[in-house]
Amino acid sequence: MLTVLFENDSIVSGPARPEFAFSLDYLREMFSYTLSGIVSKGGVIRGLAFVSLALIAACFLANLCRYLSQRILVSMKTTLMRNIRKDLFAKINKLDIGYFTERRKGDILSCVSNDVNEVQNSVASSFHVIFREPLLALGFLAMLFYMSPRLTLVSLVALPISAFIVTRITRYLRAGSVETQSLMGSILARFEEAIGGSRIVRAFNAGKYLGRRFDADNERHREVSAKVGNRQEMASPVSEFLGISIAAVVLFYGGWLNLNGKLGMSWEEFIVYIMFYWKVLEPAKAISNSYASMRKGLVSAERIFAILDTEPSVCDAPGVLPKEAFESEIRFNGVTFSYDSKPVLDNVDIVIPKGKMVAIVGHSGAGKSTLADLLARFRDVGGGSITIDGTDIRQIRLEDLRGLMGIVPQDPVLFNDTVFNNIAFAEEGASAEDVRAAAEVANADVFIQALEKGYDTVIGEGGSKLSGGQRQRIAIARAVLKNPPILILDEATSSLDTESERLVQDALQRLMGGRTSLVIAHRLSTVRNADEIVVLQDGRVAERGTHEDLVAKGGIYAHLCSLQDFS
Repeated sequence: MLTVLFENDSIVSGPARPEFAFSLDYLREMFSYTLSGIVSKGGVIRGLAFVSLALIAACFLANLCRYLSQRILVSMKTTLMRNIRKDLFAKINKLDIGYFTERRKGDILSCVSNDVNEVQNSVASSFHVIFREPLLALGFLAMLFYMSPRLTLVSLVALPISAFIVTRITRYLRAGSVETQSLMGSILARFEEAIGGSRIVRAFNAGKYLGRRFDADNERHREVSAKVGNRQEMASPVSEFLGISIAAVVLFYGGWLNLNGKLGMSWEEFIVYIMFYWKVLEPAKAISNSYASMRKGLVSAERIFAILDTEPSVCDAPGVLPKEAFESEIRFNGVTFSYDSKPVLDNVDIVIPKGKMVAIVGHSGAGKSTLADLLARFRDVGGGSITIDGTDIRQIRLEDLRGLMGIVPQDPVLFNDTVFNNIAFAEEGASAEDVRAAAEVANADVFIQALEKGYDTVIGEGGSKLSGGQRQRIAIARAVLKNPPILILDEATSSLDTESERLVQDALQRLMGGRTSLVIAHRLSTVRNADEIVVLQDGRVAERGTHEDLVAKGGIYAHLCSLQDFS
C-alpha cells in the first residue's frame, strides 16, 4: 500500500511473471506482478483498491480463524471444568468419614468453588496463549530474520533480560496465592458457622464476636489479595515498557544503519519490519501476562489435585466378595480402635444373631457410636475383626455391605427437597404407594398429609420446616422403604420430647420387627426389651445380659437406670 501511494511508477513497470517456487520471494514477486498488471490496466486507484481489498480479506480470514479457534478453546475449557467438578464430586463421595472430620468444610467448599473458578480463569484461559502465541512469535521472528538478521539479533539480546525481570516480579504470586486460598477457606467456614449456628449465635448475642473473627480473616484476605493483584498487574506494564524500550533501540540502530547505507532494505520494508516487530511484542506480552496468571492458578490446581489424589482409607480390597443376603450372625471379634493414638475400643467381643436386638449403652465417650461406624465400615478396625456370616466385612464389597444395612442416626440427615424425595432417597424405583406405606409404618403419614402440599412439600435445609420428631420419623420411613435385614439405630430418640419419643419408639418397634438390630441408646427405657444389653465402659465390655439380669446385678447398668425415670 505504501508503494502504491508513494512509488506507483515502480509498480507500473513491475517484474515479469515469476516461476513457481515454494518461498516467500515467490509470493512477494507474484503479488507485485499481479498488482502491476492491475495498475497498468486500471490505474493507481484500482491498484490501491486491490491492495485494500487484499488487506480486508486477510483480516477477515485471520479473525474468522481466531473465532473458530476460540470456539475450540471454549469447548475444551468448559469440558475440562465439567470433568474437574465431576471428579471432585465423585472423589468426595468416595472419601471416608475421617477425611471430613480432619478438614474444615470451608476449605473443601473453597476448593470446589473458588479454586475451580481460579483454574478456569487462569490456567484454562491460557490455553490459547500456550499453543498460539509461541507459534505467532516464532512466525514473526522468522520474518524478522528473513528481512534483517542483524537488526533481529540486536533485539533478541534484550529479550532474556525482559523475561528475567518479569519472572522476578511474578515470583511472589505463588506464595501469596496459597495464603489467599487458605484465607478464603476460613471465610467460607465463618459463613457456614454463622448460617448453621444462627440460633446459638443469636441466643448468646455472639454476632459481634463472630463478626470480629470474620473481619480479621476478611481484612487479611484483602491485604494478601491486593499484594498478589498488584504484582500480577505489574507484569503487563513492565513487559510493555521493556518491549517499547527494545523497539526504540531497534529503531535507533536501524536508522543508524540506514544513514550509513548498511540497512539492506527500502524505507517501506523498514516500516513493515517495525510493524512485524510490534507483532512479536504482542504474543510476548500475552505470554508474560499468562505466566503471571498461571503462577497464581497453579496454586488452586494443586489444592484441587490434593483432594483428587487422596486415597480413601476405607475402600474395596482386591478380591472382595459379593454379599446379597444376611443369613446367620454379626460378630465383633476382639475389636480395637483408636483416634490418633487415643484408644477408644479395647478387645470388644459381641455377637448379634439374626433377628435379635442387641443394645449398646454406657457413658458418653465409651465408644458406642464408634461400634456402629465400624460395622458400616465408615472406619476400619484397628485390630480384631467384624464378620457377617463368618466373612470379614473388609472382604465384602462396600456397596453390598451397606446395602444390607439401614441407619437411623440421632440427628437425621434430610435434604432441601420434597418429603417424597427424602423418603425415596436413593430408591429410584419407589412408587407413591411404597413411600406412603413406609410413612405409615413410621407414624409419619398423618403429619405429612397435613402439610401444605403433602408429600410434595419442600422441607427446607436439613428439614428445618419440621419438628425434631417429624424429621426423625421421615428418617425412619426412609429406612423402612429400604427394607434392610440389618438395622443400626444410633440414639434415634435421645433428642426428642416425651410425646415425640413415644411416636418414634412405636415406629422403631415396627421397623425392627424381624430384623437384626444394633441399637445405641442413652435412654434406657428404649432398650429394656432388647435380647441382650451390652454395657461399655472406657472402651471395654463391662456388663452384658438382659434388662432384668443387669438390674438385679446392681452394677453400672443398674446405676444408670436409677438415674432415669422409668415411670
